[in-house]
Amino acid sequence: MSDHASNGKGSVPLDVLVRGGRVIDPALGRDIIADVGIAGDRIVAVGPNLRPQETTTVIDATGLVVCPGLVDLHTHVYEYVTNFGVAVDDAGVNAGVTTAVDMGSVGTWLFPGLKGYVIDTAKTDVVAFLMMGYIGAVQGQRGGPPLLSPDWADAESLAKWHGDYPELIRGFKTWGESGSTSQWGWRFLDMGRKAADLTGLPLYIHTGELYPVDETNRPDPNTIMPEVLERARPGDVLGHCYSARDDGILGPAERPSPELVKAVDDGLRLDIGHGLNFSFDTARRMLDAGVPPYTISSDTHGSFVACDDAVCSWSLVGTMSKLVTLGMSLSDVIACATWHPAIVLDKLDEIGTLREGSRADVTLLEVRRDDWEYLDGLGASLESDQRLVPTLVLRDGKPITPTGRLLRDVLTPEERGEDSELIAVGGRPR
Repeated sequence: MSDHASNGKGSVPLDVLVRGGRVIDPALGRDIIADVGIAGDRIVAVGPNLRPQETTTVIDATGLVVCPGLVDLHTHVYEYVTNFGVAVDDAGVNAGVTTAVDMGSVGTWLFPGLKGYVIDTAKTDVVAFLMMGYIGAVQGQRGGPPLLSPDWADAESLAKWHGDYPELIRGFKTWGESGSTSQWGWRFLDMGRKAADLTGLPLYIHTGELYPVDETNRPDPNTIMPEVLERARPGDVLGHCYSARDDGILGPAERPSPELVKAVDDGLRLDIGHGLNFSFDTARRMLDAGVPPYTISSDTHGSFVACDDAVCSWSLVGTMSKLVTLGMSLSDVIACATWHPAIVLDKLDEIGTLREGSRADVTLLEVRRDDWEYLDGLGASLESDQRLVPTLVLRDGKPITPTGRLLRDVLTPEERGEDSELIAVGGRPR
């Protein structure tokens, strides 16, 4: 690489130069001290000693990790319409995330609202996996029943929306868990399979008990995953892979089943989807068995009974920090939050990498070295000596300083400019 930005035809004027950071780009196998040059909304050069022009905005990244913009594969950002939706840019650019996937908040009827009021207005890049159902994950406020029935859903209408908006709809969300199965059998999972097959898109399957169980028809938890694996295909994603639920991917077993291991080896992908049920104990058993996640995501959401995000004390960078503390390498963790979700979304030509010509979505992370205690969904603690904190993102080449408002697992209230105490699943100084 020469000492000036070049696209192979000569010098390229730089609008932004991110200088001197540790560039980690797992998609290209890069882990180097280098500069990143940006012109307009494109990455145009990565290498040492890139030469700025007088008009170039120079960002000093010395001592920071510079990686592709983080991609959160599992968020819920249809605020106010779904009672558990959070503000899109609080879950997105203000949390260090440049691309957020709304994972199944809406179905056929409500997608236009998600597009008009969230996707089209957010600073964050937002795409969607549609949920099985005409309405989606909508329920009455303050604890009303979910408006959900397989009679109010069909695969064809879901597939049609992808035909109309192929860049925005990147997959479908369904369930393989005790609650939905006790009420409706495997109709929702089979419908998701059909929608995915009609479009060639991946299917994201929620695992671990979620919906209210019909106790007169509660399935044996050991029967759930075999049925899920029978219907899943390579390229599909099993969500909540380190859940504590008995009917989840691991359940109470010490090691994952040979059938699961084979399915993963054949291309089935596992996603963290932290949320309320992430378990350090499950994570250790899966990692000890050599079954890491393919993607790391947050499942950022608010209260299920009110429009309130105060319960959300977990984030993508917090989940990444926990996985580093549990023994995954920083490069592997970044791969799970950049390169791999971009593959799931089939958008690696645009995001998930700092390859020259890709979109200029970049996240700068500070690895803060101090004593910190993380909490999982069960309240178990994990002592650590580091936390990953986003200090800047570039979205389409434009610098944005994250507010960190929802980073309750890696920032103290004072660091977020708040007086409130940490609650629910989060982290705290030791």
